[in-house]
Amino acid sequence: MTGAGTNRTKTSLGGGPAIILVRPQLAVNIGMSARAMANFGLTDLRLVSPREGWPRTGAYRKGAYAAAAGAVHLLESARLFDTVEAAILDLNCVWATTARERGQHKKILTPAEAMPECARKITAGEKHGVLFGPERTGLANDEVALADAIITFPVDPAYASLNLAQAVLLTGYEWMRAATDAKPPYPVIPRSPPAPREMTLSFFDYLEAELDRAGFFRPKSKQPVMRRNLRNIFHRMQLTEQDVRSLRGMAVRLVEGPRVTGKPAGDPAKGSPNEDG
Repeated sequence: MTGAGTNRTKTSLGGGPAIILVRPQLAVNIGMSARAMANFGLTDLRLVSPREGWPRTGAYRKGAYAAAAGAVHLLESARLFDTVEAAILDLNCVWATTARERGQHKKILTPAEAMPECARKITAGEKHGVLFGPERTGLANDEVALADAIITFPVDPAYASLNLAQAVLLTGYEWMRAATDAKPPYPVIPRSPPAPREMTLSFFDYLEAELDRAGFFRPKSKQPVMRRNLRNIFHRMQLTEQDVRSLRGMAVRLVEGPRVTGKPAGDPAKGSPNEDG
């Protein structure tokens, strides 16, 4: 099953550090980790002694593949290892994730600090991997000792335990930010041009006249300040032509009441021919 936002016509980014799940216990967490990897262009999934073996069969397989939500290609290409040592033999740098201080005198970084360094070195030709421990206990101290540095997450110290897939997701997000220009995946397409000043001033004149008639500007001594404040509210919005037409149309209906069938919608020259936006 694929979700909203999946587009098979676009090329996946690919690359990044290997994601190494050490003794993962739950099939669903392996599947969700694969999905998190796919979200951020990570393609190298390595499994060290999964509790129920791999590849999954029966209900375990079904749970992992359902949780992957379209990233089953990562599950199918995942490599299986008996030990952490075997899983990291081809890597130049290994990062270990942990929520606990291990007293190993290693460099300790957040994902936001670690992934830019990781991206620079991968671009230079190095191969990196990130170790994630089993859900219940995390990595063993001897496994952390195999790493060059530690990644830890800025979480509430009173509840620092992250779900395995969440940890993979946060790491992948910071990888994507570091490895790309981190722009939105699609541009904002303007639907209406910015409103010309003549149009906004005409709207202000109409609105202020009706507000004055309704007794809004009280006391009179504060009227200039109230007008400026009101205009500044709209100026901060950077109104488009359609915005002004919609706002003016709403004001017209509030002033004139319900539209009478067959009655002209307004004077186009005043910028209010379209009240419905």
